[in-house]
Amino acid sequence: MANTFSALKRVRQTERRTFFNRVARTRFRHQIRAMRRALAAKDPGKLVETLSATFSLVDKAARKGYIKSGTASRYKSRLHNRVKIALGDVQK
Repeated sequence: MANTFSALKRVRQTERRTFFNRVARTRFRHQIRAMRRALAAKDPGKLVETLSATFSLVDKAARKGYIKSGTASRYKSRLHNRVKIALGDVQK
């Protein structure tokens, strides 16, 4: 166990940071799941609004460092392609 004031402070900071990171990652994963459920339902109105919210959270997660920027780009690209297919906007 930490036995100096600075070490005790670092323990408190780590606990706080861990809590915030866990909440953020959980929220991110839930939004991705919601997007996949909307894709399965193929409701155009819900797809568009969920896509916007998902992109916002993906960008925020990348900016805050919960995921890497390349991972964020890959998520966005794949989700956007699936939405285009679901809405029938794909040109071959």
